[in-house]
Amino acid sequence: MKSLTYRVLLNKEPEGGYTVTVPSLPGCITYGETVDEAMVMAKEAIELYVESLVENNEPIPDETNTLEYSITLTATA
Repeated sequence: MKSLTYRVLLNKEPEGGYTVTVPSLPGCITYGETVDEAMVMAKEAIELYVESLVENNEPIPDETNTLEYSITLTATA
């Protein structure tokens, strides 16, 4: 089996905890009360998502050709 790596984005929620999304896997979203729990939940969600793709003979997304940049802007009110 080949090794897969995915970016995960954690969004701190106002009511507490973190929502986790995986940009390369549409609909792969989970939640954790702490960053550590969110990462454990993310790993489980990704594993289940990829397992479902394999079972349905669907292609597994790959981030090898993905470039990531951040842009910071200063907004004037």
